[in-house]
Amino acid sequence: MQANVRIPASVSDISAYLSSAALPAQQAILGAVVTEIVRSGRSLNRKAICTRLVSRLQTVTSAEEEHHYHALIGLLLDRN
Repeated sequence: MQANVRIPASVSDISAYLSSAALPAQQAILGAVVTEIVRSGRSLNRKAICTRLVSRLQTVTSAEEEHHYHALIGLLLDRN
């Protein structure tokens, strides 16, 4: 069983991810994902955010929404 290891991330690192989202829709998605992770009690880190984004990507209803998710995942993985 894998333990939920808390990897410290500085507030400035997380802030940089949040401010890098260019479009308001991307910022809203990222904000909702971060809120879900924090409320669930999990550690807020890149892996948790990416996992949640990939999970949500499976339920998108439009091409535009899918593009936003792909862009955010690429942003977190430092790929544009």
